[in-house]
Amino acid sequence: MTDPNPAAIADYWDAAAPTFDEEPDHGLRAEPTRAAWARLLAAWAPAAPADVLDVGCGTGSLSLLLAGSGHRVTGVDLAPRMVERARGKLAAAGLAGRFLVGDAAAPPTGEERFDLVLCRHLVWTLPDPRLALRAWVDRLRPGGRLVLVEGRWRESGQAGVPYVAGAEALPWQGGVRAEELAGAVRPLVREVRIEPLSGLAELWGGPVPDERYALLARR
Repeated sequence: MTDPNPAAIADYWDAAAPTFDEEPDHGLRAEPTRAAWARLLAAWAPAAPADVLDVGCGTGSLSLLLAGSGHRVTGVDLAPRMVERARGKLAAAGLAGRFLVGDAAAPPTGEERFDLVLCRHLVWTLPDPRLALRAWVDRLRPGGRLVLVEGRWRESGQAGVPYVAGAEALPWQGGVRAEELAGAVRPLVREVRIEPLSGLAELWGGPVPDERYALLARR
């Protein structure tokens, strides 16, 4: 059994880009949902201006909130159409942001270091998520923060659209429980905290039946 082909993964998310923001927690178009995410990001992020790396940034909705709060944002996504929409979203708001097409598991940012590395709903798509965790921690400055918004999903991929061939081989296909992710992160950092998010319906546009949480860590 082989892992999914990176080109197939990029094509899958490229195809999702035009409708991606229709999900309440993707586009953050409703004011209560947008405000709820803004409050969380304000609590999790260092004082502005900070250097933020948004891995698997998608269409840039969280990058937009962070840039609007005065942070210097770099977003990385494998899907060019997602990156195109993220660039357009910040440009339309008159905000600066840098968006790169590349593998979120090994962000193409060279020797740069960041005060915050943020990742939302990505690790289930990665062939080697533990390797990615090490790469993200390595990109933090001393004292920098890692924020992973993750969960254990009832469904993976776009609603009604099967994920790419080989997805059954992914280590965390369908998501990852909080304690398992914490166990993978703890050896890499000095502290880990789990913040449950399942009960905060305003984040998701309504109640959710599955496990959702944020893992907060500090280098």
